[in-house]
Amino acid sequence: MIRSFHSICGKATPSIFGTSCLALVLAVQAPAQDDFITCPPLPSGVTSIRVTDSQGRYVGRILPQKRYWVSIDHIPAFLQKALVAVEDARFYEHGGIDIRGIARALVKDVVKGKLAEGGSTITQQLIKNKYLSNERTLDRKLKEASMAMEFEKKYTKRQILEMYFNEIYFGNGTQGLVQAARFYFDKTPEELTDGECLLLAGVPKNPSRYNPLGKPADVAARRDVVLDRMVDVEAITPQQKQKLQAQPAKAQGTGEAPYYMSRIRSELVERYGAEAVEQGGFEVTAALDLDLQRQAEKVLSDGVGRISHDLQGALVCMDPATGDVLAAVGGVDGNQNSINRAFSAKRQPGSAIKPLIYAAALDQGTTAGSIWNDAPETYDRGNGGVWKPQNYGHEQYGDLSLRQALAYSNNVITVKLLQSIGVPYFVDFAGKMGLSLKAQSGLSLALGTDEVTLSDLVQAYTPLAAGGARASARTILKIHDLKHQTWTDNSPLVAPTLNPATAYVTTAMMRDVLTYGTAKALKKFSQDHPSAGKTGTTDNYVDAWFIGYTPNLITGVWVGYDKPKPGGKGFTGGAIAAPIWERFMSKAVSSRPGGDFVKPDSVVTVSIDPTTGFLATANCPKKLDEFYLPGTAPMDPCPTHGGEALTPVLPPEDTNPPSTEPETEIVP
Repeated sequence: MIRSFHSICGKATPSIFGTSCLALVLAVQAPAQDDFITCPPLPSGVTSIRVTDSQGRYVGRILPQKRYWVSIDHIPAFLQKALVAVEDARFYEHGGIDIRGIARALVKDVVKGKLAEGGSTITQQLIKNKYLSNERTLDRKLKEASMAMEFEKKYTKRQILEMYFNEIYFGNGTQGLVQAARFYFDKTPEELTDGECLLLAGVPKNPSRYNPLGKPADVAARRDVVLDRMVDVEAITPQQKQKLQAQPAKAQGTGEAPYYMSRIRSELVERYGAEAVEQGGFEVTAALDLDLQRQAEKVLSDGVGRISHDLQGALVCMDPATGDVLAAVGGVDGNQNSINRAFSAKRQPGSAIKPLIYAAALDQGTTAGSIWNDAPETYDRGNGGVWKPQNYGHEQYGDLSLRQALAYSNNVITVKLLQSIGVPYFVDFAGKMGLSLKAQSGLSLALGTDEVTLSDLVQAYTPLAAGGARASARTILKIHDLKHQTWTDNSPLVAPTLNPATAYVTTAMMRDVLTYGTAKALKKFSQDHPSAGKTGTTDNYVDAWFIGYTPNLITGVWVGYDKPKPGGKGFTGGAIAAPIWERFMSKAVSSRPGGDFVKPDSVVTVSIDPTTGFLATANCPKKLDEFYLPGTAPMDPCPTHGGEALTPVLPPEDTNPPSTEPETEIVP
């Protein structure tokens, strides 16, 4: 039987919480087991990883993810006093249950007419947390009390308190004191100040409300309750209370940009290994622009929230010249532990894949002014099956130029175009642009059936925006290894991938998407800022995409449900994703002004009749200045309307047919 704490130490004074009395209490108890440690002990040197943006502004911290155990000897004595005072002042006197506390709680329960007041001791709380549910029933309370008394026979008070600190929940996903100290204050338990200890001691009562990042008024009120109880049990003096109230502690939190931070952690693990990242000791300079990141998070959350609160979305903004990921939002919930829809989640891109098919066709010698008919055709799917792709809404336009077909996102013509260049050729072409597609998908690739991530699709557009050079996505600029005092620069990875002329002509075609095509709502934006892009809508309105760019910014937006389901008629890339893109880009371009897309000298400009694809004559009612790769411009005047060509085109010096490969070196 454990003797009364007062019978051992006399009247409760500040010294009852001191080391000498604790030792005396332990001396009269039976030897206890040491089988209670449930996670690895906290190793020395474990720290968080500090991240700043490209301008040196603090973004946040990457925390250790494992749970660690801290022994009672390394838990501040002040924190022990504070917790015992507020949670279980008679902890060192009772044998697991506190009869006085139970009687007090029963009175309150009778008054309220329900089991509202627990009267639980620290031991009972530990038992409930480790072994039982949170249901408020008499049966559970009796079981809890019985187990608590048995627990006290097996373990010493110090061991029970040690277990409590290591097992109790401290809010915001932090389990145990080690995680809480690191999360809220970026410290080990030993490094906590008295003010910080006060805040943590008040948390177990209601972690969601009283954690140090809760409402300031609630947190301060709870801290004062802890201080009052410490004065009541004479653990501190009234003067010490006043001093502590005058010097409140402040929690740090983990910072901003949770999805971007998650990506940085993944890249650090790839580079250094999971254990090294867990240990910490790095400072990272990210490619992030904190202003653009905040804008992206707000625009995406507001835009998706206007449609449905169950809907999700993602946004990635890159510098096409360097691959720097300037902003990345992987969801509207801001939960770092949820799926990262910007970098990890794969979805069908729908028509957002089409610009790559058109670019591949241009590279093979097809022209933007060539005329195609969108009468549906039937294709053999094997095993006796057939496939007859249709346009959105089953409409038919008849003859269209390739430029118009891309602007209107014509499905039928895109399938015909893919068939003409060959699926294997396109799969290889897309791979060089950074997208891994499956040739087995066949002609359905024309409709974006192979799943991709948003970041990969945005990256694949960079050669179109940057004159043929593909930039790999870069989230980390520099890494400072504090333990070894070394700096690692992460240089941009940029490789010539696409014929600059192909990039320019494809971009010129995609500009029409914003003026009269599927994203014509962006016409005003395109008039104010040189821009190009493509919408994407998957079958049954499941996914909505828009990938668009200016000469120095490229941004992609995806909107859909995590568990794929139709968004309803009108849930299209042009109606859903494009407006979000515009709201973000309208402010983004103001901070990064740029000129127009640079036209390569090799691109030929001629006046054509857009209805026939031939050189325009004075008799042609419609005329259009069209762009061509070297050796692909029409040579003959319009036969339909007759007359002399307005812009005669000289035969190219090289009479060989155009190459089917990019003029610049392809880097795998």
